[in-house]
Amino acid sequence: MPECQNCGGFVTEAYVRVFAPNEMRNPRVCPDCEDRVRDGAEVREARSKRH
Repeated sequence: MPECQNCGGFVTEAYVRVFAPNEMRNPRVCPDCEDRVRDGAEVREARSKRH
């Protein structure tokens, strides 16, 4: 079962397929992460809290 490398939260296989690079099974960040966000192909620190 895939999980977020940042927060350890559950992510679906569909999320991994769309948002993680092909060689990764666990994405670097997920929609539940408050402190990090995807920025194109990179991951960066969030500028503000998302929740």
